[in-house]
Amino acid sequence: MVKITETKNYDELNDLFIRNELEFSEDEPVSTDVVKAWRIAEEGTAGKLIGGIMLAKRQDKFIIDGIAIEPEYRKSNYGKMLLDEAIKEVRKLSGDSLFLVARAPDFFRTQRFVTVPKEDAPLFFECFTCPQYGDTCHPEVMKLAL
Repeated sequence: MVKITETKNYDELNDLFIRNELEFSEDEPVSTDVVKAWRIAEEGTAGKLIGGIMLAKRQDKFIIDGIAIEPEYRKSNYGKMLLDEAIKEVRKLSGDSLFLVARAPDFFRTQRFVTVPKEDAPLFFECFTCPQYGDTCHPEVMKLAL
């Protein structure tokens, strides 16, 4: 059995994101304001962290600023459960869309996200200016219309 709880332990989530090879940088091109974050953990095991998600805003747009599930728990619907929490919060705050940079775009397509062409993507994602972009890293900017 698992439990999703809101968390303010952003260091724990950032460690999770880094462990799962999500890029993390203190030097964001635009300031990021965390709206809410959630962790998913096993019940009864001192809260062993399974995954987490961070909902934030950049330039008045809602973004997923990180989402990761530990490898041994993937394909267990936990990513969808976390994403659903973030989507509910965006709707509660009257948001009309949600953006993210996906390294696993196929998962997000199953959740109704669509790829935003590079020329139409918001300019607050640093991916397009990264030297690894298109070489060793092939992320997609995606959007969910709500």
